[in-house]
Amino acid sequence: MEKPGEMTTLTRVLEKLHERDYDHELKMSDHGRMQSPDRQKIYNPEDLTIIKTYRFEGESDPSDSSILYILEDKDGDKSYILDAYGVYSSHEEAGFDEFIQKIRVEDREDQLLFAKL
Repeated sequence: MEKPGEMTTLTRVLEKLHERDYDHELKMSDHGRMQSPDRQKIYNPEDLTIIKTYRFEGESDPSDSSILYILEDKDGDKSYILDAYGVYSSHEEAGFDEFIQKIRVEDREDQLLFAKL
């Protein structure tokens, strides 16, 4: 049974992030760095911190398994990266996994972002 406010689906988390204007998705550039097209920013791993990770398991189809990284840059701007698990990864760019592994992780409950999600 789902508890009130519990995040159970990727769609629900993305909707809540969008409501709070945390809807800047980062994508891997051709140069092996992350970029935010709507903010005109390009990032190296040391420019970012993963502040929250959500993992979603597909109940009937393993290809539905995904991971959502909520990030903060050194200026305090928040964004996200969305990917599928393992062999179903939606990122074919060389270096994506290595880039993610180099980002500092500080898993925290950001009061503005996660309050009453």
